[in-house]
Amino acid sequence: MEGKCLCGKVSLVTADKTHFEVCHCGMCRRWGGGPFFGFHCEGELAISGEHNVKTFKSSEWAERAFCGSCGTHLYYKIPALNQHVLPVGLFQHRDNYQFSEQIFIDKKPGFYAFSNKTPELTEQQVFEKYTP
Repeated sequence: MEGKCLCGKVSLVTADKTHFEVCHCGMCRRWGGGPFFGFHCEGELAISGEHNVKTFKSSEWAERAFCGSCGTHLYYKIPALNQHVLPVGLFQHRDNYQFSEQIFIDKKPGFYAFSNKTPELTEQQVFEKYTP
């Protein structure tokens, strides 16, 4: 599947995904103004327009990337696992997505809630699951 930033200068291609998760951590909410909806992609990610990609280390174990031209969020990456988490919104031409999990549920503010019934992981459970 292929996703693009707003200006079209960067595109990302990965294997088909249908399941996404939502992250409620403070960094994701500050980064995008709300919870982060993302696909986990292990292994290689094909990027076109890579010279437009800007990255920054957002924590001791992860980095985030955005288009340097339009500012679209492109991915959250855990280098130790070679894993990218791609925003669902980059992929506009599909509607068969399934909401599979909520993470950092103990960091979710009380002013919003989803009606979907999903597994909910706390911060501690997330670190146990994804720490190499």
